[in-house]
Amino acid sequence: MDCIPEGVRPRGGWGTMNREPARARVGRTAADAFGPRRCIVFLAEGESSMSQIRSTRRRFIRQAVGASAGALAFPYFVPATSLGGNGRTAPSERIVMGCIGVGGQGTHNMRRFMELGAQVVAVCDVETSSNLYYGGGTFGREPAREIVDKFYAEKKAGEYKGCEVYKDFRELLKRPDIDAVSIGTPDHWHGLICVAAAEAGKDIYCEKPLVNSVAEGRAVCEAVRRNRRVLQTGSHERSGDNSRFACELVRNGRIGRLHTIEINLPCSDPHHKDVMSQTGPQPEVPVPEGLDYDFWLGPVPKAPYTPRRVHFWWRFILACGGGEMTDRGAHIIDLAQLGNGSDDTGPVTFQARGTRPASGIYDTFFNYEFENVYANGVRMIGSSREPRGLKFIGTDGWIFIHIHGAKLEAEPASLLEEKIDDHELRLGRSPGHHQNFLDCVRSRRQPVAHAEIGHRTATICHLNNIAMLTGRKLVWDPTAERITNDPEAD
Repeated sequence: MDCIPEGVRPRGGWGTMNREPARARVGRTAADAFGPRRCIVFLAEGESSMSQIRSTRRRFIRQAVGASAGALAFPYFVPATSLGGNGRTAPSERIVMGCIGVGGQGTHNMRRFMELGAQVVAVCDVETSSNLYYGGGTFGREPAREIVDKFYAEKKAGEYKGCEVYKDFRELLKRPDIDAVSIGTPDHWHGLICVAAAEAGKDIYCEKPLVNSVAEGRAVCEAVRRNRRVLQTGSHERSGDNSRFACELVRNGRIGRLHTIEINLPCSDPHHKDVMSQTGPQPEVPVPEGLDYDFWLGPVPKAPYTPRRVHFWWRFILACGGGEMTDRGAHIIDLAQLGNGSDDTGPVTFQARGTRPASGIYDTFFNYEFENVYANGVRMIGSSREPRGLKFIGTDGWIFIHIHGAKLEAEPASLLEEKIDDHELRLGRSPGHHQNFLDCVRSRRQPVAHAEIGHRTATICHLNNIAMLTGRKLVWDPTAERITNDPEAD
């Protein structure tokens, strides 16, 4: 039996599945602090017992990585625009997309892809419509469909009703006309949907962090490689010209020998203060009509519904996200990886400490300090101080990249007037993160934030969280992707 999403709900719904021992973010051994982990399975023909469908996220990873495409639950569909040969999208034809998870960020990505010429034909969300999102706005599958229909109606100067809506992403993935999907769900769904999309033959734009555990990240990378898919992680800061120029200066030795990367990851925004103040119990209220809350929970433990658990706030619950460490941390640490030339690896030791709410539903860390050391001796030192961004420090100077906006500062200031010579390392420039993805769907080249890059950045974020949870120094083997000095944390 394959531990991969399919079109059969577990008996009694998602929420009734067995909660087996907790798994660490690495995905291998017990770590109670992260809460139970499980994956979604389906009943094969002839199976009837719940005991037959119990499985942990570890089993999902093992089977998802090791299975052949033919043995998986999803059939492989050839996209309509792939008739150019060799399973590749014909460059002359429009890219057809479906959008899975159309809350605030998912809707933003959907709009951007339409503006860039992609044809959005389907949207998917477990919620019909809601105005409870942080910052205002009404989102869900019906508002998204209205946006799509209006966009194309204005383009065609007439009525347009061509966008289909789905509650279940698996039904969207079965469509043979869809070339690529944009995933904007909460983090705890990223890994499962990415693997399912790759096995269904779709290219993937997935919001950062790419995954919610280390083992899921490796499973996504293997599924993308095995199915020859294009995946772009939504770490859009990497596409900025200033960010890429600063990293070129560092990697070409303009600041001398790089020895320290300082990460500033403040938790001083209004929503951070709001979360830190929520130490009491949240009221349990009826699930709103139009929200399939059981499906929203999916692979995380069953929990009572409260508006403060969903719609943006989920990122401060470790079962669903990693707090600010995997939120803006996934942007800042991603640029540290680029500037250090370590996109295919990561630090070898992790030490971290932080505080988190003593009670209530929120359990991610704030006011943290961490130190990660790479095999080349570079120290990445992080804290929650201002301003948000990162500083590359070398023997001859430093460069600071502000997040967001990528304003640069340097000492000496003349560094910013430097030119990168033709014979030096060049990182190239991106036409924009979404455009880069579409270009790579056509060309079959690797995008600027491909699966391995997204996985390695997310890994660092998760390991810092594990170090804070355990309170111990962790020794990491980035090749084997194992914690070698602490079996419990691994």
